[in-house]
Amino acid sequence: MGLSYLVYPGAHHTRFHHAIGCVFLMQKTIDTLRLKGVEISMKEEEALLVAILLHDIGHGPFSHALEHSIVRGVHHEELSLKFMEALNTEMGGKLDLAISVFTNRYPRKFMNQLVSSQLDMDRLDYLKRDSFYTGVAEGNINAERLISMLTVKNDTLLLEEKGIYSAEKFIVARRMMYWMVYLHKTSVAAEEILVKILQRAKVLLSEGKELAANPSLLYFLKNESEIITSNSTLIEAFSGLDDVDILSALKCWSAHEDYVLSRMCTSILQRKLPKVEMQNEPFEASYLEKIKQEALKKQELKETELPYFVFTGMVENKAYDTDEHNIDLLLKDETILDIASASDQLNIMALSKSVRKHYICYPK
Repeated sequence: MGLSYLVYPGAHHTRFHHAIGCVFLMQKTIDTLRLKGVEISMKEEEALLVAILLHDIGHGPFSHALEHSIVRGVHHEELSLKFMEALNTEMGGKLDLAISVFTNRYPRKFMNQLVSSQLDMDRLDYLKRDSFYTGVAEGNINAERLISMLTVKNDTLLLEEKGIYSAEKFIVARRMMYWMVYLHKTSVAAEEILVKILQRAKVLLSEGKELAANPSLLYFLKNESEIITSNSTLIEAFSGLDDVDILSALKCWSAHEDYVLSRMCTSILQRKLPKVEMQNEPFEASYLEKIKQEALKKQELKETELPYFVFTGMVENKAYDTDEHNIDLLLKDETILDIASASDQLNIMALSKSVRKHYICYPK
């Protein structure tokens, strides 16, 4: 959930909760499919459960917020695979089948779709879970109903026709959760500040300044590292990091002599967040320049410090991606149709288009 708790105080659940929830839903799905005559062996069942349990293990502290700030240029799914490969080496190849499912190399494609698609156990869990803990009722989906409507034909995951309305609600709920929670302007601003805190810490360390932090965190701040091999010591260092290490560093750094670092850390710890404006079109250059000049004057900032306190960016929301694994319906006449084509709600097709919003952050 990144820093969503700054907006929704109940959102303190962890990724561990999510991983266990995904395993629970996967088990229900396996039982449902078996009742419908889909053959899933015990080894395949174990592989599905292992794959979904470990699907997010590559996430670092504060989830997506710091995805490219600690290990640059590496997606969390790549890191998850590296962890799985390292575990597989330790366990003498017992994760071979799970890794094959996770990487979509297993011939039965519906298994990968259960782990990673537009109607997978990951999304079914996090939408309902995040809706519950934030209190945003618009994200509440009927996961049980959707699972009961799943079926398989030619080793492809399909949704029975009568499940179309639950699927439509699922897509709309995903859109609502992104705008109301994951891309809430205050969360976006706070997470950008967190990224800039680590950027500033790297600059100070490169200048020979002292910073107190967890040894694993210092390792990544001092080295521009990329995790390439499964047995890399970087895996060990990365696995030693979590949200607590970042928050602990923020507490230490809030009293640091560097004005920029201490002020940014304090802004998150004390929830003294910047003003955020969001709109559909990019901000005019003249407006941005005006804000910068006001900040320089009123905040007593140096020109080199300004980018830490006045910055712009863009967020994007695409509730249904027609270029990805589509949500296909199995009609009563055995025809297979994409939900965007089958739905009598015109907004499903509209939700397949990307919506971009531009934001600007500056001191209040």
